[in-house]
Amino acid sequence: MDEKIYGFKEFLPQVHSTACLFPGVRVIGRVEIGEDVSIWYNSVLRGDVNFIKIGEKTNIQDLSVLHVTRNNPLIIGKSVTIGHAVKLHGCTLEDLCLVGIGSVVLDGALISQNSIVAAGAVVTPGFVVPSGTLVAGVPAKVVRSLKEKEIEGISLSARNYCLYARQSMTEE
Repeated sequence: MDEKIYGFKEFLPQVHSTACLFPGVRVIGRVEIGEDVSIWYNSVLRGDVNFIKIGEKTNIQDLSVLHVTRNNPLIIGKSVTIGHAVKLHGCTLEDLCLVGIGSVVLDGALISQNSIVAAGAVVTPGFVVPSGTLVAGVPAKVVRSLKEKEIEGISLSARNYCLYARQSMTEE
């Protein structure tokens, strides 16, 4: 049996009945997973020394790792796309943002609504990504404002991953 949910001390993850956890996913401790969230293959969410909260219709793609610190929970808003192999550590992501493949977002950072973190970027501790911007690089810096079509693409990505998860669930 491919167990996915583990307690930590007295805490057990709370997973909405419509959430989709794919094989290899591990969810540990104080983790709250909202409606229509999809967590893809071999991702790990560890809410041990603080909590993780994931808003509805968010997708966390394959091989991502989400963790917390004693001082920083990990909070993810609604309709957020977390690309493949992303590392999120004790940070906050507001609604409708996208974190590109292989990015790292560190302690106390804030990814504001309608923003994009480019693939491979490292968002340093405490950095605030302004709403409606693209950040890129190591360390991440604001590159430019997003175009309306790019902002619409963030929402489209979240909607598509909800659809992909539903399709995958009906095939199993």
